[in-house]
Amino acid sequence: MSYMNKNGELKRGYNAYIDAAADDMGTQMDVGLLILEQGDSYVIDEPEKETAVLLFAGDVTFDWAGRSVQAHRPDCFHYEAYCLLAPRKVKIGLTAQSHSELYIQQTVNDRDYEPVMYTPETVQVQHAGAAGELMGCMRREIKTFFDYDNASFSNMVLGEVLNFPGKWSSYPPHHHPQPEVYFYRFDYPNGFGAGFANGEIFKTEHNGCAVINHGFHSQAAAPGYAMCYAWGIRHLDGDPWLKTRIDDPEHAWLWKPDANEHIFQL
Repeated sequence: MSYMNKNGELKRGYNAYIDAAADDMGTQMDVGLLILEQGDSYVIDEPEKETAVLLFAGDVTFDWAGRSVQAHRPDCFHYEAYCLLAPRKVKIGLTAQSHSELYIQQTVNDRDYEPVMYTPETVQVQHAGAAGELMGCMRREIKTFFDYDNASFSNMVLGEVLNFPGKWSSYPPHHHPQPEVYFYRFDYPNGFGAGFANGEIFKTEHNGCAVINHGFHSQAAAPGYAMCYAWGIRHLDGDPWLKTRIDDPEHAWLWKPDANEHIFQL
């Protein structure tokens, strides 16, 4: 199974989407959505796995290793993120001051390192798909919290993509040997789009999760609905994701500056 949506099953507390030990999906990562109401607390105390906690929306106090950060993010469409990356054996406390939803990603890592809190001031943002590039159809914002460049001690990569309504992202179709997970959010609960991965086409919806373990992949959002998805990659042993991108040769011509010159101007 490459895509799952658990909206009908979501409950207060931790909602598991992927359990690397039990699910044969090839991700090597655990993925879940944590839902907290005002006053709720949740503790992560993992002896073997490093943990990334990304605030999608809400007001949450992060506590770890004697530090405390108050994170406020009304939504992931107009506000940048808070994301804590911590190694094994570091206890993380999360306390909600309002309804809050957080993405949690974990994987085995025997390296010990100093935890890092990525804040709205440190998020790396790439504005991609300018108006003149494929007639603006690929306009998107690619956010990176951590990857091999700034967190080589981690076995994971994590970021977000803001996919504008009616536009495409992760495009032209490409692949890389490292497994990837997409976790989708829409600005309206009934928003939707389409995902192409693992040789399949699937409808993407709010709180849906896609596992991409082979093949070319790309995404599109329906007109009128903005889509924001977390993208998480697991480095392979001896083969980390170094912004690796292998374009589909059938569509590589789309990178040409004059790719759409033969199309009339709208």
